[in-house]
Amino acid sequence: MENKQTAVEWFATKDTELTISFLEGNLSQIELAIEKLKCLQQAKAMEKKQIIDAYAQGIADEAGEIIDATKDAEQYYNETYE
Repeated sequence: MENKQTAVEWFATKDTELTISFLEGNLSQIELAIEKLKCLQQAKAMEKKQIIDAYAQGIADEAGEIIDATKDAEQYYNETYE
């Protein structure tokens, strides 16, 4: 079984790597801020995809068959998180 990483875990790893790079003098303060913002935006997109995928899988499992629940999952995400 594949061990997947959550968006939060991914962000925490990237945040740590960027902080270490800054402390080692490889990034300026502004570069650090820009890179952290990029990582945060990417983590949010990853989280949205993970939630939508999980919702769609739950719909498919509940129905006992594979269905295209992407539209329903997107609607669920938008109503719940946006």
